[in-house]
Amino acid sequence: MMLSRASKYAILSTLFLAEHSSETHKISVKVIAESIDVPNPFLAKLFQQLVRGKIISSTKGPNGGFYLTKKNGKKTVLDIIENIDGLSRISECFLGLSECDGLNPCPVHFIVEPFKNGILGKFRDLSIMEFSKEIIAQGRKLTIKDISPI
Repeated sequence: MMLSRASKYAILSTLFLAEHSSETHKISVKVIAESIDVPNPFLAKLFQQLVRGKIISSTKGPNGGFYLTKKNGKKTVLDIIENIDGLSRISECFLGLSECDGLNPCPVHFIVEPFKNGILGKFRDLSIMEFSKEIIAQGRKLTIKDISPI
């Protein structure tokens, strides 16, 4: 399972919104890009796609910005991946072979498949808000900028 850079940035930024935004506290692309160390123009394009896909919400104007509604928060990480890459990207062969499945396995198919299914299950079964709460509760970081030096 290979995620594009776009999907990784979309997941990170959506989880950042889940943690830091609300309908009364919207965040600009610039602030998010700086906070999670992602290129601003690239993130702006991703956000247009995420808004069209109803993964995140936005408001224009002086108090505008991006945020998650309760409805957005019920979407899943798999919804984000589907919106950005499409689901075919997830089912690709780990080694990049065009023919790879249980009947025509690549050399690592049966090693990778259980891990891929476990990850997909988590991405499909947890909402963005549940995922975000789990990240916060376990003290995980969304960016290496947040990790203090030893």
